[in-house]
Amino acid sequence: MSFRLSMFFVGALLASEANAAGSSTEVVRDLAGRVGPIIGSAQVCRDIERSRVQVIVDKFQSVIREASSQDTDRADLQRTFERNIADGRNVVSFGKIDCKTAERQFSDLERSLGLGGTGLSGVIGPSSAAAATAPTAPLPPPATPASTAHGVTDNEIKFGIVGPFSGAARELGRQMKLGIDAAFSRANEAGGVNGRQLRLVAADDGYEPTRTLDAMKNLWDKEQVFGFIGNVGTPTAAVAIPYALEKKALFFGAFTGANILRSDPPDRYVFNYRASYAEETDAVVRYLIKLRHLQPRQIAVLAQQDAYGDAGFAGVSKAFRALGVDDSAILRLGYKRNTVEVDEAISELKLQKTAVRAVVMVATYRAAAKFIERTRDLFPGMIYSNVSFVGSTQLADELMMLGPRFASGVIVTQVVPAVAGYSSAVLEYKTALNKFFPGEASDYVSLEGFVAASVLIDALKKTGPQLEAEKLIDTLENTRNLDMGLGASLSYGRAEHQASHKVWGTTIDDKGKYQSLELE
Repeated sequence: MSFRLSMFFVGALLASEANAAGSSTEVVRDLAGRVGPIIGSAQVCRDIERSRVQVIVDKFQSVIREASSQDTDRADLQRTFERNIADGRNVVSFGKIDCKTAERQFSDLERSLGLGGTGLSGVIGPSSAAAATAPTAPLPPPATPASTAHGVTDNEIKFGIVGPFSGAARELGRQMKLGIDAAFSRANEAGGVNGRQLRLVAADDGYEPTRTLDAMKNLWDKEQVFGFIGNVGTPTAAVAIPYALEKKALFFGAFTGANILRSDPPDRYVFNYRASYAEETDAVVRYLIKLRHLQPRQIAVLAQQDAYGDAGFAGVSKAFRALGVDDSAILRLGYKRNTVEVDEAISELKLQKTAVRAVVMVATYRAAAKFIERTRDLFPGMIYSNVSFVGSTQLADELMMLGPRFASGVIVTQVVPAVAGYSSAVLEYKTALNKFFPGEASDYVSLEGFVAASVLIDALKKTGPQLEAEKLIDTLENTRNLDMGLGASLSYGRAEHQASHKVWGTTIDDKGKYQSLELE
């Protein structure tokens, strides 16, 4: 930015009548965006005397008071000024400029304001009479200053994803990242977002919450990401969300339907794309009872022994209660995360006096496939259903390796349309996937990542070039009836941070392909 030009604005503004609030407030707001970062940078550098900085802070606050006749306008201008000061501190703290540069900019600001000449007060605080008679200069259009937001440069916006890129659930992490990368690449090819390219940086936590915090810190502190998108898992989210909230960083489109991401009222920085596990399991329980005519006592749950399994089981319980059925006697079977140790669950299932005819599975693909393999012949005609987090493609692949009879009829609820379909969203996803990642097969997880990233890109574009987290969140909260070609519109609000509540039904055929299944 040109600091001389900025000070031209100061002189022009303060030569006008100080009480012309209606025309002055927007100019002062612009000045806050120019002067604030310089002040903030100076505050971080110890060699710049505090008294020098405080003089300008005090005088600019006087300008704010004179330029705004309403308390609400005055408070808003003060917040804008303070936010830009904080941005300036970050510029130095994050190493984008050094204190030598900060000193030069601050000295330029002082000289432009007349220190050592007519004096600062002569420029910033003219008398009413002087202001009335002083000549005014036309204001040239303001230049667009570079963003000082964390993770944003003139040329790039950097996001982070924490997920399992190793271990038993690694394909979930890979697919989620693949879908986001496809959406980012598509936007970048078209010129980026307001002139900036999007970049995704991944950190591996192996689907182990004990590793999640270090992964989050690495992305925020070392990689300097703007926010997080597509984090994978519920137990890991329980660690990641408090950190994101502490940093006031966007936590968007996580690959989990757990309620810890769906607080009431919503956490300001947490936004979901997908339907919740409660909505998925509610849909399948209603299907089993109303369309397959099962008795509630004939339905069991296989749930991973952690927050993910708890979230899915809670959804089944809620569905039972909504149907007027006692949920206290639901059979819950379990297994440990990142294992396929389902023997104990199978033994417990064998002991049941009432024949279980359906198992709602809240599992990952390997454990789910192992459970189906071990019980298919023991319980002929058993209905198996899975929530979307299972990893649809990987589950079908695992079952088909065992034989078509293990795969045929297995149900998976989805939070995106069928990848074999021809909706606009699916066609755009397939085009991007084929173009930027040729050879990669369509997948429900990567489709979810693509859709979530596309929703975020839309909001980034609408926020404009002066990107910061608070402005982006305001944009998201004002998103209404966004049509992404899914067959269902997406909306957010201050009290609603989940864009979609739609659940699609699918079932695997004897060729390992997913077919649509009507759940109602």
